[in-house]
Amino acid sequence: MVGNMNISSQLNAISPLDGRYSSYIDVLRPLLSEAAFMSHRVEVEIAWLINLADENLPGLKSFSSQSKAELNSLVKNFSLEDAEKIKTIEKITNHDVKAVEYWLKDKIINSGNKELIDAVEFIHFSCTSEDINNVSYALMLSRTRDNVILPAIKKLTDKIANIAELYSSQPMLSRTHGQPASPTTVGKELANVVVRLHNATEKIKDVVILAKLNGATGNYNAHVATYPNVDWKLLTKTIIKKLGLTQNTHTTQIEPHDWIAELFDSISRVNTIILDLDRDIWGYISLGYFKQLPKEGEIGSSTMPHKINPIDFENSEGNIGLANSLLRHMSDKLPVSRWQRDLTDSTVMRNIGVAIGYCIISWESCLRGLNKLSINKESIEHDLNNSWEVLAEPIQTVMRRYGIEKPYEQLKELTRGKKINKDDLYAFVAKLNIPTEAKEYLLSLEPRSYVGLAEKLALDTNEARRIK
Repeated sequence: MVGNMNISSQLNAISPLDGRYSSYIDVLRPLLSEAAFMSHRVEVEIAWLINLADENLPGLKSFSSQSKAELNSLVKNFSLEDAEKIKTIEKITNHDVKAVEYWLKDKIINSGNKELIDAVEFIHFSCTSEDINNVSYALMLSRTRDNVILPAIKKLTDKIANIAELYSSQPMLSRTHGQPASPTTVGKELANVVVRLHNATEKIKDVVILAKLNGATGNYNAHVATYPNVDWKLLTKTIIKKLGLTQNTHTTQIEPHDWIAELFDSISRVNTIILDLDRDIWGYISLGYFKQLPKEGEIGSSTMPHKINPIDFENSEGNIGLANSLLRHMSDKLPVSRWQRDLTDSTVMRNIGVAIGYCIISWESCLRGLNKLSINKESIEHDLNNSWEVLAEPIQTVMRRYGIEKPYEQLKELTRGKKINKDDLYAFVAKLNIPTEAKEYLLSLEPRSYVGLAEKLALDTNEARRIK
């Protein structure tokens, strides 16, 4: 019965990226879909043709402004129908780049523009498929980084920063090894994430995106054989620079993809930071420190009506696992190719959109979860008021300051493995042979006030953000 369903239905999608989660990744379709790959190939082929013509090579003269406009319109107006026509040609050629070349030639021949028709055999001139592909992927990832990835990470980082500021002064019991530790503030713990994300984002921005147009084995063999007097290194550098990219001068048939590995490693580090946040927030919800706002009509459990589960953070965590497994595989695999090239990178790179898609879903899920949160002040304060043992640290440290013998050991004997209260600590402090001012300070301490510079740190992340 299911087999009779409309194959275009999202319910028939094999991957949840094009099914259940399709609306989250619509922003990626103009950049990383197969149709987008085709349109970028057309863009690169045309840029190559126009710039070759601008060299006024024997047999290929510079195009008129009208002819250049006609060529560029093929990029600007590239449609799904055009992509489908290329796909039809590919069924015959069994070669995706050649299908783009033939489609482009058909367009020019049918245009009636004699100037362009005379130059039709200079389409894909001296190029190997990887010349077109590597520049296309470079453009696709550059544009995805600038228009999707960085804005999405910034949106999430800004949300975390806003919550950090809002709760900068709210004291909270820390936990190291799962046990009570020196108090912090809710805002300070979130500010830690803000700084980490900022510094990791800078690594993504810093990746230099490389490309090459140097032929079948990276040596300009066909170029030099045809036009030996052209400075091919300079010409290809100029074309690549016009496209907003940087030339890699030394390659085999393929650009070695080291920059892609660097980019994906940087993105996976961002994901790891968000994963750490997901798990921490999950834990704080479990402790009762955060409450989740109920959504009208939403159901948390099919049998337990009371439940509001931290599903957004769990969804984010799960999709980060998928994203990072792909990103790290690509980072390991793509820089490795047998001799001057094998085709193993091709099938892997077709999954770039899948990896980035899982990133987008995970970031959106985390953001959605954060938008539902509010703190449970009563629960936070309750734990603080029942954890007086955390004041053993300042007491023994002040004792050291005034030369009291074995301060650490004395506090260890008093507190380790024991549940002590305010009166127990005050009685201990009252007996100390330290200046009155120091004793009064210790007697004034409460777990909620023993937060050091946490509030200030929560509000000032700018200095830490300069870490490189």
